[in-house]
Amino acid sequence: MEVITAEIQEAKAVSLREKLAAYLELTKPRIALLLVLTSAAGFYLGADAGFNFVLFVNSMIGIMLLAFGVATLNQFVERETDKLMERTAKRPLPTKKITPAEALIFGISLTFVAEIYLAFLVNGLTAFLGLIVIVGYVFLYTPLKTKTSASTAIGALPGALPPLMGFTAAANEITLGAWVLFAMLFLWQFPHFLAIAWMYREQYAKAGILMLPVVEPEGKITARQMVIFTVLLLPVSITPFFIYDFAGHQMAGWIYLVGTSILGIWFLTASIEAARAKTVEKARKLLFVSILYLPIVFALMVFDHK
Repeated sequence: MEVITAEIQEAKAVSLREKLAAYLELTKPRIALLLVLTSAAGFYLGADAGFNFVLFVNSMIGIMLLAFGVATLNQFVERETDKLMERTAKRPLPTKKITPAEALIFGISLTFVAEIYLAFLVNGLTAFLGLIVIVGYVFLYTPLKTKTSASTAIGALPGALPPLMGFTAAANEITLGAWVLFAMLFLWQFPHFLAIAWMYREQYAKAGILMLPVVEPEGKITARQMVIFTVLLLPVSITPFFIYDFAGHQMAGWIYLVGTSILGIWFLTASIEAARAKTVEKARKLLFVSILYLPIVFALMVFDHK
């Protein structure tokens, strides 16, 4: 009790403007925006029976709140390791702009409201997938980061659910097309996060976070996985061209097929370069390419949906 009181008193020194900015930072709005965009694409692709604008807005609000809450709880769990890394040391919890108790209450409130919102204003299936995101990301992936390098693969499962949630929000079912969206985001995460892990491997090692480049400093396995998962992404990413629903609607047409093939080759080239060079510079280039690749591919799919 005394510790909590001391934390609150220390946090009072922060101005209201700084406090609000800190709460916003806890939600990782840029990452949340990317997740909402993939969810929006999923919704559009799942809405072949007719686009319901009110349902769309409610779905995006619920998914956004969920993303905010999970990001906040993630930082609550990682508050001690965040202190040890330069890239995270200025987050709200390490700088004590927000107390752990405030972050915990904020994160739980956001995820609870998100789940209620999705269950009552969207559908139960999407709310259930949201629950899987919370359990998988907060209770499995985040704690396992200091215990095993397999945490990346474990975290990629809930991390790939946003477009699937968008699809189920519209269709209230999981079809082959929905699974393809899930598979695309699942595979994309490996080169993306391995690039980050290589760039900050020394900081991760200092914090005791067992990312693959920390466990295997030579980088051979990291390089191999960067390329393997990008190669696997290529055939999966063109699958929407070959998928039709019962009404004869094509998931994506020729423009998507050509565009995503070019982007996939670009992504693969960047992965191969990063794998061969094993330098921060090439890893940063791979990260940059991955960030551009995802929204463009999903935008092409929406644009060329038949």
